[in-house]
Amino acid sequence: MESPTIPLISRRNALIVSAATATAAAVSSPTPAVAAPASSAPPAGPSPRMKLSLNVNGTAHPLELDTRTTLLDALREHLHLSGTKKGCDHGQCGACTVIVDGRRINSCLTLAVMHDGAQVTTIEGLGTPQNMHPLQAAFVKHDGYQCGYCTPGQICSAVGVIDEVKRGVPSHVSADLTARPILSAEELRERMSGNICRCGAYSNIVEAITEVAGSRA
Repeated sequence: MESPTIPLISRRNALIVSAATATAAAVSSPTPAVAAPASSAPPAGPSPRMKLSLNVNGTAHPLELDTRTTLLDALREHLHLSGTKKGCDHGQCGACTVIVDGRRINSCLTLAVMHDGAQVTTIEGLGTPQNMHPLQAAFVKHDGYQCGYCTPGQICSAVGVIDEVKRGVPSHVSADLTARPILSAEELRERMSGNICRCGAYSNIVEAITEVAGSRA
């Protein structure tokens, strides 16, 4: 009995058949659906709010604010005290300086809800055109205000500087940390370094603060 003849297939034809088979299988197979990634964002909802009271320039103001509201925006946008200026909004220029519980701070860097019940003094609370604060009068006398944009922060900061020196608080340039500091030009430049005057009226500002500091020594 003769053995069945086995057809011979060349290597080239075998490769063509294999490629065609693989292509047909890929086309006929359904593409699996890709699941959409789950969103990690929290569901939208109302912003958290908080009731608080700010005593600004001697008057209590009950407020209900978004907890993300800065003290600067609370003063300007909610209490309409526009004397405090928004400059860089990053705590670098000092235009927003106010006095909170006797300490000068950048109001753009702190949240209003952190100062519930605090005593806040802005430039409006230091004096009036008819009865100016000594520093306001000195800035006018020595032409330390120029365009005036930074002036509210400069004056509020200067009030804090004079108080710091009177209380004996040293600075980074104080040679003797145990001795009462003297408001020298070097001390004044260091303590006022966070308040920028883009008009360049620094020498006039130094003269104004030095005059008032000397009269209160």
